[in-house]
Amino acid sequence: MAKSPATKPAKAKAPSASGDAIANRERPDTPVPYKASKEELLEFYKQMLLIRRFEEKAGQLYGLGLIGGFCHLYIGQEAVAIGLQSALTPGKDSVITGYRDHGHMLAYGIDPNIIMAELTGRAAGISRGKGGSMHMFSTEHKFYGGHGIVGAQVSLGAGLAFAHKYNNDGGVCLAYFGDGAANQGQVYESFNMAELWKLPIIFVIENNQYAMGTSVNRASAEDQLYRRGESFRIPGLQVDGMDVLAVRGAAEVALDWVRSGKGPILLEMKTYRYRGHSMSDPAKYRSREEVQSVREKSDPIDGCKDDLLAMGVKEDDLKAIEKEIRAIVNASAEFAEQAPEPELSELYTDVLVENY
Repeated sequence: MAKSPATKPAKAKAPSASGDAIANRERPDTPVPYKASKEELLEFYKQMLLIRRFEEKAGQLYGLGLIGGFCHLYIGQEAVAIGLQSALTPGKDSVITGYRDHGHMLAYGIDPNIIMAELTGRAAGISRGKGGSMHMFSTEHKFYGGHGIVGAQVSLGAGLAFAHKYNNDGGVCLAYFGDGAANQGQVYESFNMAELWKLPIIFVIENNQYAMGTSVNRASAEDQLYRRGESFRIPGLQVDGMDVLAVRGAAEVALDWVRSGKGPILLEMKTYRYRGHSMSDPAKYRSREEVQSVREKSDPIDGCKDDLLAMGVKEDDLKAIEKEIRAIVNASAEFAEQAPEPELSELYTDVLVENY
């Protein structure tokens, strides 16, 4: 796949000789791209395309006034969610993320109809229309949000990992956060406890180059974010987040590390968002030429398509997948538009849970 200079990972460097403890610390293996079969790669392509078309449709519905409040689209970052979550064990591993959460839910196999219904505030939504874009949950799928507070999900993810360890269920928590959230203090408190207790958690920084509107290079003194866990003895890997096979390969290494009881690991996914931070962001802090350059050189779906064509998949087969995905997305929008809004009595439900 073609790589963009903006998203190319830094080369791995030898440990510093300044401290023997650091130099002798065990490190995870260097990831290699996942060797997917034609069937696996077709499934990755299909799932990434579903996220792309779903998010495009969500943007259209927002423009029509059918989605209110905040709405953060995942367009451009599809390879991260699919590459990572395709390696998880459904029903065993848990996922938690921030407010850019639609793609992660789709990657976990959750029904597009109930996600779109939630976006439009309908009773059929996964949070019964009360969570909206930023607050979606499915405990059935071990998907725990969807959080509007920047970085809050990282500490909660450490709690989920603690539950996995306490219950000895063999599960791993995948906790996503962005390059902006990487500067939050609670993230480092979570790093400390996760390493201290050797919790089974993979911290994933989706570095899409910009926080709300500030370049990572202007906001972070250490902009090689995979190093952020080193002072807590958490190893980090930097990955091309625009290549689904590179992401899946890194997922395999990370899961082997965590499942073997070595504690947490940090993955920095060098990715890119094509749209603004949210639907209200005109993204004037970057040029159209920059966005177009990444699209042309590093688009994860186009790259996957090129790999499939090289494996002998016919263009007509890919067009059939495109038609199928568009039908699924259009059906989800139609379902959401026709579903009723919640009853007023729903204002008083799910406010408090008492445990005795």
